[in-house]
Amino acid sequence: MMRASRGSSGLVVATVGDNTIDRYVGDESARFAGGNAFNVAAQLAMRGGTVAYFGAVGADAHARTITRGLHRAGIDPAGLVTLPGATAVTTIRVTDGDRVFEHEDFGVTADYFPSDAQLERLAGARWVHVGMLPRADELRAQLRWRRDARGSGPIVSQDCAVSAGFTDLDVAFGSVGEDGDARAWAVAALEGGARFAVVTRGAAGAVATDGSAWFAQHAMPTDVVDTTGAGDAFIAGYVDARVGGLGQEVALERGARWAAAACRHRGGWPGASASAESAALADLA
Repeated sequence: MMRASRGSSGLVVATVGDNTIDRYVGDESARFAGGNAFNVAAQLAMRGGTVAYFGAVGADAHARTITRGLHRAGIDPAGLVTLPGATAVTTIRVTDGDRVFEHEDFGVTADYFPSDAQLERLAGARWVHVGMLPRADELRAQLRWRRDARGSGPIVSQDCAVSAGFTDLDVAFGSVGEDGDARAWAVAALEGGARFAVVTRGAAGAVATDGSAWFAQHAMPTDVVDTTGAGDAFIAGYVDARVGGLGQEVALERGARWAAAACRHRGGWPGASASAESAALADLA
C-alpha cells in the first residue's frame, strides 16, 4: 500500500487518459468498466491507495457505468468530465477461451485533454501515470514545465503500448509479448528520452533498465480466467511499490504478483463487472 507523503494537491497518484466499456462477445457476453488509465487507478484504489482518475465520458448510459465503477473502486471522480459524443467501447471476442480485441471505438477519450485547473492538480501529485491519451507528448511537456517552475513535481509514467513518445518521461512501460525483443524495446525507449524502461513479456516475465543496470522478473504462476487488464495490474503494482519508496526488484515483483492476481478474475480489476447496469445498456448492444 502507498505510504509516500502527498503532494501539495493532496494526491499521491493520478492516472490520466482512457476509460472504456470492455464488451465481451462470442463465447461470453458481459460488460466491464476498463481502460488502461481506469484499470491502473482501480487496482491502486482497491488496495487502499490515494488515487484520482482524469478522463472523459460521453452523455450516455455507458458513462453511468464508468462513473459507478469509479465509486465501486474508491477512486476520486473529480477529474472525470463529460464531453459531447459517446463513451469509449472496446469489443473483445472470446473464442474457446482466447480473447481478441475486435474493435475499439475511442469515443470522447480521443478528444480529452486536462484543463489548466486539472493540470495544476496533476502537477501536485507524487506520481502521474498516462494511459491512452492522443496528446500525451503535450501533457508530459506541460508537467515538465510546471515541475521546472515549482522546483518539484510528479514522476511521470506512461503505457507506451497505447500512447506514443518518450520525451519528458520518467518510466516507460512497454509490452512485446513472449517472443518479442524486450531489451531492444527498452534501449529504444531510453534513446528516445525515457529515464527508465519496464517491458513486460507475458508468461516470459519482464525486464527493466536505466541503461546501466538491468533487472529481470519472472511471471508468477496463476490460474488464468481472463488476461484482460493483467498488464495494467502490473503497472499498478510497480507504481504502488515505487511510490512507497521500495526498490526496483520489489516493484517488479509486486507488478508480477498483481498481474497474476488480475488473471484470476474477469475484467481488468476486481469489481469491474457492469452486470448491475446490463438492463440499462441492453438497447445499446
